[in-house]
Amino acid sequence: MPDSNPPQPHDNISAQRLCNDALANLPEAVSTPGYDRKALTAGVLHVGVGNFHRAHQASYFHRLFELGQDHDWAIVGAGMMHFDQAMRDKLAPQDWLTTIVELNPEGFRASVIGSMINFIAVDPDALIAAMQDPQIRIVSLTVTEGGYFLSAETGGFDPTHPAVIRDAGMGNSPQTVFGAIIAALKARRDQGIAPFTVMSCDNLPENGHVARATVLGLAQLIDPQLAAWIETNVAFPNSMVDCITPATGPREIDLVRSQFGIEDAAPVVCEPFRQWVMEDSFPQGRPSLEKVGVEFVADVAPYELMKLRILNGGHAAIAYSSALLGHHFVHDAMADPLIAGFLNKLTVEEVLPTVPAIEGVSLTDYIAVVSKRFSNSALGDTIPRLCLDGSNRQPKFILPTIGARLSEGQSISGLALEVALWAHYCAGFRDDGEAIKLDDPNAARLRERALAAQSNPLEFLAMPDIFGPLTDAPEFKQAFAAALQRLQNSPTRTVLADYLAS
Repeated sequence: MPDSNPPQPHDNISAQRLCNDALANLPEAVSTPGYDRKALTAGVLHVGVGNFHRAHQASYFHRLFELGQDHDWAIVGAGMMHFDQAMRDKLAPQDWLTTIVELNPEGFRASVIGSMINFIAVDPDALIAAMQDPQIRIVSLTVTEGGYFLSAETGGFDPTHPAVIRDAGMGNSPQTVFGAIIAALKARRDQGIAPFTVMSCDNLPENGHVARATVLGLAQLIDPQLAAWIETNVAFPNSMVDCITPATGPREIDLVRSQFGIEDAAPVVCEPFRQWVMEDSFPQGRPSLEKVGVEFVADVAPYELMKLRILNGGHAAIAYSSALLGHHFVHDAMADPLIAGFLNKLTVEEVLPTVPAIEGVSLTDYIAVVSKRFSNSALGDTIPRLCLDGSNRQPKFILPTIGARLSEGQSISGLALEVALWAHYCAGFRDDGEAIKLDDPNAARLRERALAAQSNPLEFLAMPDIFGPLTDAPEFKQAFAAALQRLQNSPTRTVLADYLAS
C-alpha cells in the first residue's frame, strides 16, 4: 500500500487478537457483527477462501445477516490446495472472523465480518462429506480462471488435462474440486437428497456455463449415467463479480493492527466498490441477497462482457506497459499520461465496440468509473499483481476481444500492442535493464518463447494452448509482429507515444 495513506483515527492503539471474545473490546469505529453468530447455520459451502471471496461474497452475506435475514445461509469454507490449508490455519484461532478494510482515499473503514462459521479440513474426503450435508444448498467457487480445465484451442472443457485424466481414473478418491463435487452429487442422488446449486464466482465469461461444462465433462468420463442426471437436475447460474482486492502482506497486517487495534492474521483490504450480478436459478432456494445490492437478471452475459473486457482487460492493458516502465503501484501508473492515455484509447476505440448495450447502464460512465477505481491511491494495488498468471488471463480478458474485432474486420492495432507488451515483458527485462521475475504457471515456456521472438516475433504465438485459433490468424500475426518489433527496437515510452499519436 502507498506510504501516503490519509491519517486515520486509531494510530498506534493497543491491538486485540481477533476472535469472538475480543469483539466487544474493539474500537468503536470498527463495525462488528450485530447478529448472534452462534445462531447461524450453514447453507453455503465455499471452495477457495481467498481475499476476493471474503471482500465480496462473504461481505454481502454479512450485510444480509446484519438485516436479521436468512441466518440459515452461513458460509462453510473449504479447499483442496496447500494455500487453503494455510488460510485455514490463520482463520481457525480467530473463530473464522475476518477484518475487511475499505480503502477510500477520504478515510478508511474497518468491519469485522462473521458470515463464515466453519472451515472444513483440507482433505478430499472431508470436502465430499461436507457437501453431502442436506443443509448445504449452494456450493460456490473461487478457484481462479485457470482452475476449470479449459482448452484454449476449443474454448471448452479439456479432457486431456493431466488432473482430469487422474480424477477420471481415481474412482471414489478424486483430487480436484470438480471430482469432489461429482462424488458429492452422486452420494446425494443415491441418498435421495436434493442436489446443491453450483455457483461459480470466478472471473470467467459465462462462469456458470463453464462450471457446468467442467462438471459434466469430468462426470462423463467417470459415469455417463451420473453425468446425464447432473445435466438434468443441477443448476449452474452465471454471475458477474467485481471488487478490486489486493494481496495481503505485512503492510496490510500492520495497517489493521496500528490503525484499528486488531491483530488479524489474514485481514483483507479492498476498494469501497462492489458489484454482483446473477441469474436467479437456485432450485433449492437462495438467500435474499437483492436486499443488500445483488442484481438478479435474466441474462448476465452483457454485464460479464462489460466487466471482463473493460475492467479486467483494462488491468491487462496497464499491467505490462507499466511493468516495463518500472511502475510498482497501479495508481502511480494511472498518473502517467502515457499509461492512462493507452488505456483510454484502447478501451474506447477497440474494446467498447465489442461490448453490447445494457439497458439502464452507460458504458461511457462505466469506463470513467473504472479509471477512477484504478487511480485510487489508497488502495495500493500493485502492478506485479496485475501481471500475475498472464497465460491464463490473456485468453480470458484480451484474446476474445481480438477475435471479436477480427470477425467484424476491424482494427486491432491497440490490442495487438497489448499482447506484444506482454511478450516483451516475458522476455524478462524492464526498459531500465532490471530483471523481471515471471509469476506464471507457464513461466519457463513463456520466457523461452519470448526470447525466441527476439529473432522472429511469431515464435511467441507458437503456443496454441494459449492463443487458440489466433495462432494462425494472418491479421493478428502481422499486427502483433509489427508491434513487438517496435518494442524491441524502441523504448516502451516511444512506442506508447507513437500509438497515442496515430
